[in-house]
Order: sequence, then C-alpha cells, then structure tokens
Amino acid sequence: MIVVDKVVLSDDMMEEEFVCNLDKCKGACCVEGDLGAPLNDDELEKLEEVYEAVKPYMSEEGIKEVERQGKYIKDFEGDYSTPTINNRECAYAIYDDKKYLHCAIEKAYLDEKITYRKPISCYLYPARITNYEAYDAVNYDKWEICSDACILGKELKVPVYQFLKGPLTAKYGAEWYEKLEQEIQLMKENLR
Repeated sequence: MIVVDKVVLSDDMMEEEFVCNLDKCKGACCVEGDLGAPLNDDELEKLEEVYEAVKPYMSEEGIKEVERQGKYIKDFEGDYSTPTINNRECAYAIYDDKKYLHCAIEKAYLDEKITYRKPISCYLYPARITNYEAYDAVNYDKWEICSDACILGKELKVPVYQFLKGPLTAKYGAEWYEKLEQEIQLMKENLR
C-alpha cells in the first residue's frame, strides 16, 4: 500500500506495468462493460456545460442516445455514468477510419473547444478510484481486454503509476505526484 496525503494506492500501481496499445485493443474499454463511463457528481455539470461543443464530434447514434437518455444516466445503484448505444459503446465514443474508438469529449478538448478533457474514470483507466470519507483508494483494475497493454508495459518497463502520470496529476496535482514518486522511491530503496 502506498499512502500519499489522503490517497491510498494499491501496490499493483507500482508493481504492474501497463501502456495502452490502441493498435491491438482498438479502444475496447469504450464498448465493453455493463454501463458507460462512471461519472463523479462534479462531472455531471461539466457534461451539461460542454455538450453543445462536443456534439459536432459525436456520431449520429450517440447524439440520438444522449437526446433519448440524457447526457448522463443514474444506474440501479444510484451511481452516474455516460449513456450507451444499444447497451454497448459509450454514447460519446466515436470510430475513426481504422474502426478504433476514441472519445468525442477528448477530441473537443484537444481541439481547444472545451477545458474538460473527459471523465476522470476514462482518463485514469486502468486505475479506479473509490472515494471514502477520509481518503481515496486508487486501485489497478486488471481487465482481459487490456492484456496487450500489459504486454507492451512490460516490454517498455512502464509501471502503471508512471503510465498514469498525466491523469493522476490532473486529479491530485503536480506536487502530489512528486510526493508519490518520492514515496515509491523510498519503498524501493527499503526493499533492497
């Protein structure tokens, strides 16, 4: 367990290796699973704010589903997520000419149309955050569809936490990420 301020990371975040391999998975995380992308409460307002700027990037089917279901949905457990198309891909997912899935929200962000990149659950994948009253628990979520990312991560020797430097910094800040690196370095030195 790695503890930095009020964030607890599983050891897997340091021990496992991971680098997304879009050429192999083709964005399967945008289509696999029971629901769309999990959303934090603060992201509901963000989706409301950015939708009109994101809409031109979306597929016809995605727009239809958002107009039918809403910009986000509440599931049977009371959690929020993005709507899906026919209970499959996220309504905000778009295919490129190679049939790879990408995020329409992120495309609008990269084109500097909005300042919200995409749901943090997507940006932080393969990590999942569970919020508790006193701390956040950040765990590595192993999923078969990402096996090629694990292989590439091992080849390149990139631990999960390093692969997620951008999203972890976006979530917790640069100073926090620096503390994380220092804590992991101390743990590695103590293991020698």
